[in-house]
Amino acid sequence: MTDLTDLRLSYQKGELRRDRLNPDPHAQFQGWLEEALASDMPEPYAVTLATADDLGRPSARTVLLRGSEERGLVVYSNYHSHKGRDLSANPQAELLFYWPQLERQVRVYGRVERLDDAESTEYFHKRPRESQLAAHSSDPQSAPIASRAELEAKFAALEARFPEGQPVPKPEFWGGYLLTPAAWEFWQGRPNRMHDRFEYLPAAEGWRITRLMP
Repeated sequence: MTDLTDLRLSYQKGELRRDRLNPDPHAQFQGWLEEALASDMPEPYAVTLATADDLGRPSARTVLLRGSEERGLVVYSNYHSHKGRDLSANPQAELLFYWPQLERQVRVYGRVERLDDAESTEYFHKRPRESQLAAHSSDPQSAPIASRAELEAKFAALEARFPEGQPVPKPEFWGGYLLTPAAWEFWQGRPNRMHDRFEYLPAAEGWRITRLMP
């Protein structure tokens, strides 16, 4: 057994005050995201995506944020993947950003819908060619495969099918998801576990901001 009971940090890097919060949660998020991107932490756009199936069984994994806009947050995936199947059965999810170097966390919950095919195709062709081929070769994503060699053989066959210089078409089973926020929560670590937490929920006009117990 590994005893972790004495391992902890006392967060010292900042505070979060109600009078300094942006009334628009997306603008508040953008400010924090830009600070994270300007820091030296690796992949601050990596985010935990939590979904649940039609029976309520939860599942979580790390994906990459590929869009932060007024309408919502965008990620991309294989529609046949575990998360894709979850979102088809239960189109709601939560994203969790954790930035330890800034001692900050952001949670955002909302309904999820697929992006239109044109938008997904535009992004697909911005990806490195190898990533485009991998999107094809890893289908059906999350399904069992006998060996690494079989996976690499699928990739090699696709390289031969779409040689260098020839466009790789976007697979029909791959595309973007848009999460439209229905709730945001911003967390700033503070000493002695007296953290600052604020929740944004929709109001008649704009958003209602509430401080939460840590």
